[in-house]
Amino acid sequence: MQTNWKERLHILAQLFSVFVRIGPSTFGGGYAMMPVIEREVVEKRKWIAEKDLADIVSLAGSAPGGVGVNAAAFIGYRKAGIPGAAMAVVGVTLPTFIIVIVLSLFYLKFQDNPKLEAALKGVHGAVVALIVMAAYRMAKAAIFDKATAVLAALAVLTLLVFPVTPLIIVAAGIVMGIILIRAKEKIGLKADTEKTSSSHSDQELMYPEYYI
Repeated sequence: MQTNWKERLHILAQLFSVFVRIGPSTFGGGYAMMPVIEREVVEKRKWIAEKDLADIVSLAGSAPGGVGVNAAAFIGYRKAGIPGAAMAVVGVTLPTFIIVIVLSLFYLKFQDNPKLEAALKGVHGAVVALIVMAAYRMAKAAIFDKATAVLAALAVLTLLVFPVTPLIIVAAGIVMGIILIRAKEKIGLKADTEKTSSSHSDQELMYPEYYI
């Protein structure tokens, strides 16, 4: 029992340590954090598989609250239950809280400084690059046939053309996914909900424990 308790404390400490390092990468919003989460959680520690991270990001984006905080909560809960979710959320929000306080004081004093304005423009460009990279990695896992490609394109076009909230897009995606799966089943087609086994081969080599 004592050993199990020590192991549990070690896992909680790991969760806090990992997410307290991830927290400062939240410049630009939660989606900018996704490449860092993938590197730390998927590639380095192999806590979850890449395909599972795509599902977690989808859930985090559709749930109320920040995407990064929600993703941290999902990962922490999956690793160590409610205490794990709490440690992950505290870890990911604590650096941001401190940084925001410091930047607020700094900005109030130097907001008219041209060098600061130039630096912020550089930050904007870096944030866009992080978000694009996160979108690309999610697309690799989420778009695996013509139907998912069409749905993704329609979602992007709808957001660009019409003033609708992302919640409506998410709800519409759920409904369309269910309709497409049922339609394929009725006409006798194979209804895949993820990449086929042939496209899993690379992930099996990287994360064999998930395919046993």
